[in-house]
Amino acid sequence: MQFVLALVFFMAGSGLGYAALRAIDNSKINGVKNQISIMLKEAEENAEKSRQQKVIEAREEVNRLRQEAQKDIKERKNEIQRTERKLEQKEENLDKKIDRVTRKEDELKSKHEELEKRRAALEETIQKQESKLEEIAGLTRDEAQDILLRKTEEDAKHLLGIRLKELEELAQREADRKARDIIIGAMQRCAVESAGDSTVSVVPLPSEEMKGRIIGREGRNIRAFESLTGVDLIIDDTPEAVTLSSFDPIRREIARRAMERLVVDGRIHPARIEELIEKAARDIDEEMITEGENAILELGIKNMSNELVRTIGQLKFRFSYGQNVLAHSMEVAQIAGVIAAELGVDEEIARRGGLLHDIGKAVDHQIEGSHAAIGADLAKRLGETPEIVNCIAYHHDALEVSSIYEVIVALADAISAARPGARRESIDAYIKRLNKLEEIAQTFDGVTRAYAIQAGREVRVILNAGRTDDGAVHKLAFDIAKKIESEMKYPGQIKVNVTRETKATEYAK
Repeated sequence: MQFVLALVFFMAGSGLGYAALRAIDNSKINGVKNQISIMLKEAEENAEKSRQQKVIEAREEVNRLRQEAQKDIKERKNEIQRTERKLEQKEENLDKKIDRVTRKEDELKSKHEELEKRRAALEETIQKQESKLEEIAGLTRDEAQDILLRKTEEDAKHLLGIRLKELEELAQREADRKARDIIIGAMQRCAVESAGDSTVSVVPLPSEEMKGRIIGREGRNIRAFESLTGVDLIIDDTPEAVTLSSFDPIRREIARRAMERLVVDGRIHPARIEELIEKAARDIDEEMITEGENAILELGIKNMSNELVRTIGQLKFRFSYGQNVLAHSMEVAQIAGVIAAELGVDEEIARRGGLLHDIGKAVDHQIEGSHAAIGADLAKRLGETPEIVNCIAYHHDALEVSSIYEVIVALADAISAARPGARRESIDAYIKRLNKLEEIAQTFDGVTRAYAIQAGREVRVILNAGRTDDGAVHKLAFDIAKKIESEMKYPGQIKVNVTRETKATEYAK
C-alpha cells in the first residue's frame, strides 16, 4: 500500500515537474521569437536605408557621366566646327589658285598661238632663203648637205687619227716607263747566289789506301754500292778522291752522304753499305720535307698538299745552268709577288705560281716530256687551282694566256734567268750558241758578216750595200729575229742589229 502511494506521489510529482518545465520552455521560446522579430525589423530598416543610399549614389554617378558626355560632345562639336572652317579656307585658297592657273593657261595658249604664227613665218622665210641660195649656188639642199657632211667627216677622221696617234705614243711611253720601274724594282729587291750545274759529286778520301777498301774483294763493295744507290762510282787516278756520277740529283746526294759516312766509319762491307745508304735516304727525305715547309713558310703560302711540299724540297738538290732550282723558284716567287703588288692583283697567287713554275724539274728525269708540262700535270693531280696549273704550263710553252698571273710568272722567270751569273753555261754550250746565232744570220741573202756579241745577247749583221737597199733593212732584221725565236732556246732576249753601209775609197795622185 505504501509502495502504491509512493508510486502515485512519484508519478504526480513527475507530471507537475514536466508541466513546470514546459511552462518555462514556452516562455523562453516566446522571448527568442520576440528578439528575432526585433532583429528582423532592424535588418529590414537597415536594408531600406542602404538601398536608398545606393539609389542616391547611382543617381549621382549617372548625373556625373551625363555631364562628362555632354562636355565631350561639346568639345567634339567645337573641333568639327574648327575643321569645317579650315576646310572652307582651303577651298577658298584652292579656288583662287585654280583661277590663277586658268589665267596662266589662257596666257600660255595665246603665247603659243603667237609663237606658231611666228614659226610659220620663219619657216616661210627660211624656205625662200634656201630657194634663193640653191638658185645662186646651183646646188640643191641635199647636195649641199652631203658636201658639208663629207668635209666634216674627213676633218674629223684626220683629227681623230692625229689624236689616236698621240694617245698611242703616250700610252706606249707610259707603259714602257711603268714596266721598267716594276721590273727594275723587282730585280733590285730579289737576288740569290748562283750555283754550278753538275751531274757529278766528288768525295774526298783520307788516303789512297781507302780506294781499295771501297772496291772490296773482287769488287763486291763497289758493286753493292752501285746497285743500292743507282749511281756510278768512278775510281780513277784522281788523288785521294772518288767521283759519283748520276743524272738523278737525289740518288747522287744519297750516295755522296753514304760514302762520306762509310769513309769516316771505316767499316766498308755490303751490309754496312746498305745500312748507311738507308740512313742517308731517310735523312734526305726528312730534309726535303723541311726545305719545302721552310720555302712555303717564308713565302707566306698556305694550304699545299704534303706531296707537293716534299716535291718542292726535292728542288734543293736540282741545278739548272747557274742556279739552284729551289733558290731560283723562291726568287721567281718573290719577284712575281712584287710585280703583282705593283699591279694591284693577288700577291699570294703570284708567289704560289712562281714557286711551283719549275716543279716539273724535280721529276723530269723520271717522266718523259718538258718540265713545264710535267709540272702542270703534277700540280693539277695534287689539287692546285687552274690558275696555278696554267702558270706552270705557260712559263715556257706558247699557250693562250688565260690570266694575268701567267704573264707575271713568265716575266719573273725571265728576270731571274736573265740577270748576270744566273745561267752560267759550260764553255762548249756557250760557243755553240754563239756560232748558231751567226749561222742563222748568215743564211739570209745580202748578209756579208754576222757577229754574236755580249755573251749572245746581241747579234750584229753587216749587209752588202750593193745587193740590198735601205728599205730591206727593217724587214731583214724582223726575219732574222723570228728565225732565232723559232730555232733557238735562250734566256731573256737577243737584240738583232742590222747595218747597211756604203764606203767609197779613192786615191789622189
